[in-house]
Amino acid sequence: MTDSFSDNSGSSNPLDRRSAGFPSPAADYIEQRLDLNSLLIKHREATFFLRVEGDSMLGAGIHSGDLIIVDRSLKGQHKKVVVAVLDGELIVRRLLVDGENYTLASENVDYPAIKISGDANFEIWGTVTNVIHEL
Repeated sequence: MTDSFSDNSGSSNPLDRRSAGFPSPAADYIEQRLDLNSLLIKHREATFFLRVEGDSMLGAGIHSGDLIIVDRSLKGQHKKVVVAVLDGELIVRRLLVDGENYTLASENVDYPAIKISGDANFEIWGTVTNVIHEL
């Protein structure tokens, strides 16, 4: 008894068979390549990356050495994490707004909140939109 085999290659030799196998279950979830710029940056001209030093924002998931993505086109809003300039120093804190009063709150009990007085040299430099850190 002889078995014959033929495929699109025209070969009748069973040793020439190639297994197509089964598609990977993950194949249904494969998308196009990830472009972190398109995922993380909404306003390219106004977006900056800053490296964080210190542990004042640990409770917000921001660790020393992390990269933060800061969008300068976004207005600082109540309870948003912002980069502020206070007396010439850049700091990362949660902005709390109560009418005309501003407080920069840390996310670490070791750092007190900073109430902004009327004579402070204060500016909201940008709003933190994302954090990138290694695991």
